[in-house]
Amino acid sequence: MEHVVIIGNGISGVTLARHIRKQSEKKITIISSESDYFFSRTALMYVFMGHMKFEHTQPYENWFWKKNRIDLKKAFVKNVDTDSKLVIFSSGEVLKYDKLVIATGSKPSKFGWPGQDLKGVMGMYHKQDLENLEKYAPNNQICKQAVIVGGGLIGIELAEMLHSRNIPVIFLVREDSFWNGFLPQGESAMINRHIKNHHIDLRLSTNLKSINADENGQVKSVTIEETGEEIACNVVGLTAGVSPNVDFLKSSKIELGRGVKVNRFLETNIKDVYAIGDCAEQHEAIGNRRTIEAVWYTGRMMGETLAQTICGNPMQYNPGHWFNSAKFFAIEYQTYGWVFSEKMKSQFEEHFHWKHKDDTKCITVAYHKETKKFLGINTFGIRMRHETFDKWLTEQQEIDYVMKHLSEANFDPEFYKHYEREILEAYNHQLKIV
Repeated sequence: MEHVVIIGNGISGVTLARHIRKQSEKKITIISSESDYFFSRTALMYVFMGHMKFEHTQPYENWFWKKNRIDLKKAFVKNVDTDSKLVIFSSGEVLKYDKLVIATGSKPSKFGWPGQDLKGVMGMYHKQDLENLEKYAPNNQICKQAVIVGGGLIGIELAEMLHSRNIPVIFLVREDSFWNGFLPQGESAMINRHIKNHHIDLRLSTNLKSINADENGQVKSVTIEETGEEIACNVVGLTAGVSPNVDFLKSSKIELGRGVKVNRFLETNIKDVYAIGDCAEQHEAIGNRRTIEAVWYTGRMMGETLAQTICGNPMQYNPGHWFNSAKFFAIEYQTYGWVFSEKMKSQFEEHFHWKHKDDTKCITVAYHKETKKFLGINTFGIRMRHETFDKWLTEQQEIDYVMKHLSEANFDPEFYKHYEREILEAYNHQLKIV
């Protein structure tokens, strides 16, 4: 019986295992050193905030794995011998495979800051990060102040988590406006104000110089690069992005870039070895997408796609139109298609921007200034339907059509106030459409 070994029990690896089992009787083993069972990584923040317990983050009951004949092994992989088709564990034990899938996800990026490995310094990605946060920041008596370094989506989640326990937070962001490498100026400025309205000390254009230790090797302060200011703190959250978790493969024959290099079939340079999820790096970008995408739904799609290939139905990975969602404290964010920031957009990309007077709702619609083709939309505080925008992007609709039919995409519950008429009036006024 063919043995498929999957290193990593995140959404990619588990989706792959489930879909292989649906289609075949192959022997399946999932290896993880992080946790006994698969859990929803995006739910970790809600455990800390008291909305659920950790066991509630597990989508499957513990009996699910045995019933579906999926073997789970909790162990740390030290290396992979692709010549002998062996996975080598830190214990010295080995496991033979017929097909191997690397699905080891991401790890928080570190940039060589002095003190970055002290007690009380953590990311917010792994189960162990949650455990460390409970240890070093259970309340505002033990953690009198926290510093977060890096202005991305994980950083804003960590700020909300700490804020929920009334722990003062200083948020150091290198850019001159929050997430403005991704968000257009109007949206980024609105999020700056929203963060400050939640009593977070947001410091823009600010870089970390060092993390300083007390006599016990625990965080006592950070030093700011620009001013030399020393800020007292008990916890430092490093959320300046993530990088593929592939260090254990550096001595193997598997080709690496920043991640594990794969083709459109998610195959590596070694026969019968594949990579999926955050750790996979496409040789060539798919459209405007990045070669590495640390996104939950793309990891799931890769798992579904590779299961087809491993079960004898070779299938290329095709993620379709870009979309994503997140939350900035009380503001829900969705994006469909491509809306680039001022720093990144092409000369042909034009934006229509509308913001509600309450400063918590806005949209930005991107379109081609010559052809008027709809390119994408960002929405804040207004829920929209994925299927509708996916259809309009496939049909290559013009912006006039999208704006006139915007109400068809609205997904807000009944009795929520809708803003499409106000948005359309602003659009017509801005573009002088009668």
